[in-house]
Amino acid sequence: MRSRWSDSEAREAVAQWGGIAGEAVALRVYTSRLIGSEPDLVLHGGGNTSAKDFVTTLLGERVEALFVKGSGSSLDRVEPRDLPAVDLAHLRRLRGLAALSDEEMVNELRTHLFDASAPNPSVEALLHAFLPHRFVDHSHADAVLALTNQPDGEARIRDALGDRVTVLPYIMPGFPLAKAVAEAYEKHPGVVGIVLAKHGLFSFGDSARESYERHIELVDACERAIASGAVRAAAGVYRSPAAPAVLAARAAPILRGLLAEKTSDEDRPFRRFVCDWRADEETLAFSNAAGAAALARTGPLTPDHVIRTKALPLFVDVPAWESDEALAKQLAESVASYRREYDAYFEENIRAKGISKRKLDSSPRVVLLPGAGAFCFGRSFRDAAIAGDITSHTLRTKRLVAAIGTYEPLPPSDLFDMEYWSLEQAKLGKAKPLALEATIVLVTGGAGAIGAGVAEVCAEAGAQVVVADKDGERATRLATALEKRFGAGAALGIEMDVADEGSVRAGFDAACTRYGGVDVVVPNAGVALVRPVSELSAADARRVADVNYLGVLLTIREAARIFRLQGTGGDIVVNASKNVFAPGKDFGAYSASKAAAHQIGKVAAIELAPLGIRVNLVNADAVFGEGEIRSGLWDEIGPERARSRGLAIDALPDFYRERNLLRARVTARHVGEAVLFFATRRTPTTGATLPVDGGVVEAFPR
Repeated sequence: MRSRWSDSEAREAVAQWGGIAGEAVALRVYTSRLIGSEPDLVLHGGGNTSAKDFVTTLLGERVEALFVKGSGSSLDRVEPRDLPAVDLAHLRRLRGLAALSDEEMVNELRTHLFDASAPNPSVEALLHAFLPHRFVDHSHADAVLALTNQPDGEARIRDALGDRVTVLPYIMPGFPLAKAVAEAYEKHPGVVGIVLAKHGLFSFGDSARESYERHIELVDACERAIASGAVRAAAGVYRSPAAPAVLAARAAPILRGLLAEKTSDEDRPFRRFVCDWRADEETLAFSNAAGAAALARTGPLTPDHVIRTKALPLFVDVPAWESDEALAKQLAESVASYRREYDAYFEENIRAKGISKRKLDSSPRVVLLPGAGAFCFGRSFRDAAIAGDITSHTLRTKRLVAAIGTYEPLPPSDLFDMEYWSLEQAKLGKAKPLALEATIVLVTGGAGAIGAGVAEVCAEAGAQVVVADKDGERATRLATALEKRFGAGAALGIEMDVADEGSVRAGFDAACTRYGGVDVVVPNAGVALVRPVSELSAADARRVADVNYLGVLLTIREAARIFRLQGTGGDIVVNASKNVFAPGKDFGAYSASKAAAHQIGKVAAIELAPLGIRVNLVNADAVFGEGEIRSGLWDEIGPERARSRGLAIDALPDFYRERNLLRARVTARHVGEAVLFFATRRTPTTGATLPVDGGVVEAFPR
């Protein structure tokens, strides 16, 4: 590892933030981001940094303050506001106390902030305060953990770092750890860092650069020590029966369904997870290696990770890939066994500690399957991706340890303390979930006007959206735009031809490997043709029917297959048409094919209801494109429809608006809201048709 300090970047940081926060804080922000941008140092909110400087109060008094990272903030994106200032003199006086509970500590930190609206200071703020140095850096460096998470971890760290550091055994974060670190430094005032076994590394210095570069130098020395260790040859490799993606597409929806939690809501009977599947070279090398099961069933690199990944993953030694039925049975038994073991772990710890706690859910967050890789789960894609990043680093580091020694994590008792520590759980936040949290929505014809509107509304409601379109490039562009608005993982663009069985199957498989499955499917792809029945060729009729009817049938059929694997129900919302009830002249191929799609949707509602699957329909009318997203259907038929009515093409939208009862302009968002109504199950409804047409009398459902 090398220092990424740049004098020019440091000057830019001071120019950007120095005027509002001072030079020390500006440079603290800069070096914090340098640390945060190194995944081998910290991941997703891990680690913390601080600077000691002065605050001028309203009374003009210059008071020394500790600027320390706020709890839950991510170092790679830290801003000056993420380093709340606390009265340093008061914090230092707290060291004289014999004891300080977590609740008291949080109160002291909050009541001595200089800004009452600032975030909570890090739970390790007192540790930063008790050290005399102006700048302090803390990380959970993989290399440090690889050395300390061994039976002879202290000796290995001393061999790597010598007398530049002092080493402390693991102590739970909080007041006792802060005092222990301060005492250790005072006994060894010449050190430039302190290693906390099975936890991480602290470095310090009189400047932001000095503290940061000391940190990098110490981690680099640990990496060199690992690289020079004797590497054991790997013995045996699992022989996979198929490519990882093929296996993952089969396993992911089964796992996702098994992990879903039952609720007391009859309309929404399950609370689901989102999956982030990992099958990179390191992950596959770990899960496919002989002896992987024993190494996998060991604790995390650092206890901070337990709130994201649980203490242990679920490892299935020999997956039953021979059939979906056998695989589902095996995975169900494995998940049930994991939950029993978690429940026992919980009961043993509360009994041994003589405490009362509300048990968290018992489901694994990480499942390892030889041949397929790692399946990482969270309440949102962001949470799943965090678990995935932690898992990737954990598996790689455990392999490194196994090559040079023996992996030895913290015992379950310490992991339990961290998992059920209120200050750690607070990092997860308690925001009210969005309406479609952990819901995967697949929209066919997703890059067109209506499809884009549906995708946007669902993404706003918290769904992960699969934009499926025959034009894969347009689908990808829309998905990229949605991710820019709603965050990484919000959408996936895929090429899918709804008239081709193989393409439809591949599209659903892509949804499963990206997010773990599908919950809401919107068959929306459609084509139109303006031609009188007397001139309609068989080829043209077949072309329209292949998309508008057969495409809907194939999409529903594939959705039902995934829904069965998940076992948690599902929703299908068919975008039919006003023409189902009110066909138009010269529009026979379109009207008939849409009527067939409407009918197959109703039949599906009858057949799939016993599985908890609801099928509803939307009849929209005259939805034109907006902005850059055009309606392919209206681009194709609009000129002919305008000519038949003696209108200019740009007058067509007004013509359709004026013919409905409400004189309403029907937009793609209106269709999206209709889909959202059904997807959120506001009413116990299936087989229903919802017109979104402003009120066209002849199209009233009947």
